[in-house]
Amino acid sequence: MRELTPRIALELIAHEGIVTEAYKDSVGVWTWSVGITDASGHKVFPRYKDKPQPLEHCIGVYLWLLRERYLPPVLAAFGRHDPSEAELGAALSFHWNTGAIARASWIGRFVKGDVDGARKSMLDWARPAALLPRRRKEQALFFDGKWSEDGTALVYGVARPSYQPARGRRVEVRGLVEGLFADTTARKTWFDRLFD
Repeated sequence: MRELTPRIALELIAHEGIVTEAYKDSVGVWTWSVGITDASGHKVFPRYKDKPQPLEHCIGVYLWLLRERYLPPVLAAFGRHDPSEAELGAALSFHWNTGAIARASWIGRFVKGDVDGARKSMLDWARPAALLPRRRKEQALFFDGKWSEDGTALVYGVARPSYQPARGRRVEVRGLVEGLFADTTARKTWFDRLFD
């Protein structure tokens, strides 16, 4: 599989949550939506500071970035290997969080057939220790096909003056994500579909 799916998108949302306006992450970087920062190429600050956005916009920008900026390097890391949906989802989650798929030894080991070595070395990226639960979920998805998403997301507002996420509530987002995928397909022109 070499395409983004709703299930993959939902898996990353389950790890990240959604913050509807700009907030400062644990090291003071302005962040928005599903962990998006200026480094992604989509300007977060000041665009989303004090400007809550609807979930559809938050998720739409996230899906665009995932497809355009994060999927290509992940597919390149797999080389000729055609990943399963679970493998692609776990690798995308890893790259979305670290930006390091190209230099991560675990993916190289996997592609060369060293599955045990790849499984072990994926956990080398569990620093700080707070990342260990996420790496274990990515590991379970990649090597065992165990998904952790349930179609919901923790959606947060922002507390001021600290600009930290606050008042999280669990929201059903599966229908919205699937609808955004359907809209993307419907918006293709006859010319675009020639290349499908």
